[in-house]
Formats: sequence, C-alpha cells, structure tokens
Amino acid sequence: MSVVPKFAPADEARSRIDAAMAERGTGPGSSNLATEDGVILVNGASLKPQPVRWLWRHWLACGKLHILAGAPGEGKTTIAQAVAATTTCAGRWPDGTSCERRGNVVIWSGEDDPTDTLLPRLMAAGADVSRVHFVTGARIEGEVVPFDPARDLAQLLAALEHIGGVSLLIVDPVVSAVAGDSHKNTEVRRALQPLVDLAAATGAAVLGISHFSKGGQGADPTMRVNGSIAFGAVARVVMVAARVKGDDGGPRRILARSKSNIGPDDGGFEYALEQVEVRPGIEASRVLWGKAVEGTARELLTDPDDGDEGDKSARDSAADFLQQVLGEDVVPVKTIEMEARTAGVAWRTVRRAADRLGVRKRKGGMGAGWYWSLPKLATKAPNLSTAGGWTPSAPSVDTFDDEGESDER
Repeated sequence: MSVVPKFAPADEARSRIDAAMAERGTGPGSSNLATEDGVILVNGASLKPQPVRWLWRHWLACGKLHILAGAPGEGKTTIAQAVAATTTCAGRWPDGTSCERRGNVVIWSGEDDPTDTLLPRLMAAGADVSRVHFVTGARIEGEVVPFDPARDLAQLLAALEHIGGVSLLIVDPVVSAVAGDSHKNTEVRRALQPLVDLAAATGAAVLGISHFSKGGQGADPTMRVNGSIAFGAVARVVMVAARVKGDDGGPRRILARSKSNIGPDDGGFEYALEQVEVRPGIEASRVLWGKAVEGTARELLTDPDDGDEGDKSARDSAADFLQQVLGEDVVPVKTIEMEARTAGVAWRTVRRAADRLGVRKRKGGMGAGWYWSLPKLATKAPNLSTAGGWTPSAPSVDTFDDEGESDER
C-alpha cells in the first residue's frame, strides 16, 4: 500500500519556488524588478492583456490549478488518466474537440501504484506512455527519499523544464500538499500557493484530485470538496464526478463543471467505466464518454425528488462554510461575503446558517463595519490585525431595517 508523504511548511515551498522562478527571470526576485525592499507595483499601461491558454477549452487551462472531486468509486483517477492519455497523443476531448498538440504529463500519486494501477489505466486509455513521467521520490546527497513538494519543488520545476513540453501535472490526492490542518482556510491557501506558482512558472495545467465530504446532497458541489473551502476557492476550475439517477430510473455517471473563474461554470458529460484487458492477465478500467448534458453541477447532481432535503443540505453546507471561515477569529462581514461569493454560497443562506449557529454579530467602532464570530468567542478579545481595529459596542447591537433584515448585512 502506498504511503502519503508528510510535507514541510508551505512557506519553505514558497521561498524555494520564488527563488527558482527568480533565476529564470519570472518571479518576484527577478533582476528586472527593483532591488529595494518594499511593495512592488506594476502600472496597468505597461501590461499586455493575454487570453487564457487552454489545454482543453473551458475545462483545463494552461498554467492554472484545477480540482476534480467526487465520492469514492466514481472513477476520478481513471478520468484523470483519460485526460492524461488525450494530452499525450493529441486525441479528442469528450466534447469532440482536438487537443492541439502532444504534451508530456507528470503524475504524482500518494494512493495508487504506477505499475499495477496507473500505467495499465493509461494503456487502456490509449496513452503514449513514453510521454508520461511518475514522481516516485527525490535524491538528496545520494539517498533516495520520499518526494516532499515543499522541500523539492524547485527541483521539480527544474525537472519539468528538463523534460520540456509538460502540459499536465496530476496531484492525487491534492490534500497531501497541505502540511497542516486541511480544514483551515488560511493554512490550505498558503499550502496550495506553491502549486499555483508551479503551474504559472511551467505553463502546465495542474489537476488535483479530491474526495467529497460526507453528506451534502443537494448542496453546491464545490462546497462538498473535502477539507477547507479554500480548495475550491484557489482552484480556477472545479470539476465533479458523481453517480446520479438517470431518466430511466437507473444510475448514470456525470462529469460536471461546478465552478470556473475563467469560463463557463456549467455543463458536463455522461460517462461510464469499463474493465479491459490491456495485456494478458492485466486488467484496467477506462472511461467511455457519453453525450453532453446541460445545467449547473448542482442541478445535474441533485435528484429532483430530494426536495426539502436539498434545501436542508444547502443550509448545512452554509453552516460548515461559516465554521471554516470564522474558526477562532473575529472576521469582518465583508470578508465573509467575499468568501461566500467565491464558494458559490448564497448570502441569504449564510445569514440563516449564522442564526442557526448563534453567530455573534457586532458593530465595530468609528465606522469600521460589522464583525462576526462563533458563540464560543463571544468573550474573546478580537485580533486587531484581523478585525481592523474592532471595538465592541453595546452588549446587544444587532439592528434591523423596516423589512426586518439585519443591517449587519
């Protein structure tokens, strides 16, 4: 059984990849930037607008981080291998369009063995396996050790550039890139940033694989990505794979686009999984793509008969969202609203969840705005660096307008 390696702090990865990017003249420390300490500003007139470059148009963008999530057994890794195969041989995507050029693929998996699982699946999908490279470890002072992206990211960047033409990097599972608590928003954002930087530095599409959290039927699928909401927030595109009830009452599988900051955020494709024999005695699963489907991921993945259960799940997801965002802090409402928009959670649902959780809503002094905190922090002194100079008002400060809506937003 494969062992998922432990990781060093994300700050080390950030500094290492920044240094590597600086050597190539692409990062914050590059020679074309001012050497004095301070904030770096770039005038908009000096920038040239660039179109998003796509590996698979509106699904996989070059130089960006993506998430593919779903419940166990829905073929997420098999889908990833199908994407890799299409990349290596410039094949056709599920929508019928062609991959413009052959590209190399790098795969790092903490769950599946390359020889008995990943390679057979690639072969079943018709991949040019000579273009696939597996990260199996790192060599330090002559000793082979488990790969640690925080420690070895700069070396990985150099390896990708040595290979050349790397179009896709698969990280399975993406949660392994988080050294700390994968349910804490700030820690996840910091841990994922090196992957974002690596994607930008190489121009490769990075695809991270994740599971769904338990429950949540009827909720926004992006909110069901296991761990912190930051996984879905940092990724530019979130895809979900799930089994739902078909029109004939039988099961069908759907790959849907749940979120996109850079293109359409709906639609998907039906798919099936089948076992094939790639060599005598060696069987592997592969994807059979079906017809395109329309609608949002939430619509496609929700049973119409669920009714009230779907609304309940949405409220439960909003409550989970609030608990993750608030944590042990006193948080400005504007920050919560921004995170809710990013996560695709309706603000009215967030407010209802806040009422259910008994969230404390307090007005800051001197026009500082409103701040929320979980009930257990009601007597805790706020972090001024987080709350922006927050000071408590009167004991009961929630006020309402003529329509009964709280003016704390």
